[in-house]
Amino acid sequence: MQLDEKASEIVMRSLREAIPTSWRARVEELRVVHAACPDVTLSKYLEESGLDLPDVYDGKRGWSDLCEAAEVPIAPAGVHEKPLRKALARLLHIDDDERIATYRRLLKSSSAPDISAMPERERRLVRMLTAGLGYQVLTKEHTQQHGVDLVWAHPQVRAEFAQLLIELDDRVDHLHGKLNRHHDVPLQVHARYTRIEILAAFGIGDGAAVPPWREGVYDAKGAHADLLAFTLDKSSGAFSPTTRYRDYAISPGRIHWESQSITRADSDTGLRYRNHERAGRSIMLFARMRADDRAFWFLGPATYRGHVGEKPMAITWELDTPLSGDLYQSFAATVA
Repeated sequence: MQLDEKASEIVMRSLREAIPTSWRARVEELRVVHAACPDVTLSKYLEESGLDLPDVYDGKRGWSDLCEAAEVPIAPAGVHEKPLRKALARLLHIDDDERIATYRRLLKSSSAPDISAMPERERRLVRMLTAGLGYQVLTKEHTQQHGVDLVWAHPQVRAEFAQLLIELDDRVDHLHGKLNRHHDVPLQVHARYTRIEILAAFGIGDGAAVPPWREGVYDAKGAHADLLAFTLDKSSGAFSPTTRYRDYAISPGRIHWESQSITRADSDTGLRYRNHERAGRSIMLFARMRADDRAFWFLGPATYRGHVGEKPMAITWELDTPLSGDLYQSFAATVA
């Protein structure tokens, strides 16, 4: 259709007004959908309301809270219901086929799975989930089985997550590649992961929770790998002049990355980067566009191809798997 400017404004305003934007309006919309469809699901509600997942998960409330407010029947609450429900909003980035399939399979059982009976790769996949969901509840004293038992003790959280996975499965928009090194690490190249999930995938720590990761680099000694997580657009967020490193894509296959401001080329860290192939260590790159993005794109393994200067070192990394066209455009545009 070809509409003049005034007609376009009227149509767009009508569309905006038809979508429930306030919490009260969303609750009322769910009541209407539930009346017509007693077995209403998250997918059905999104289809009927015109809303998207970030509209339902606003950082404070989610699908279960919406159902409660609209008097849609839900499962009984667990002891830690509130923090686990809130944590579900941190899982909207999941776009990894293996993760989605594994979680959907495990969630079909009402009994908590036995961690000790799982192969290492699956055990890490489960820990990626439980460490993320239980990050406000789990401590270093809790075992990985405690983390699983915690999630399975909250039937409504599991029911909501199962419905959320259906939506996430339909939204996967990138082809992912296998990680040919580190076969027990369940990460897919060009999928997205949080810091918690990355550490859990690399088997960092023994318990349900993972150690803190506050800096951009993490020396994963046990995995013989350096994990480099960086933010491309540093125009926002709490970046000081000494941490505003210039990280960007030089080409689809090469990344320009700057080390921490104290790193000399002949320091232990600098030599570790330069000689990682000889030492049998892997360099794993993770990038996000903005500081408020929780999840990082996994760019996969990379190889040192040279550096300029020091404090910081400006290193060129060559990716094993080139960036897709859209990722390259986005990553290169941050310095345009």
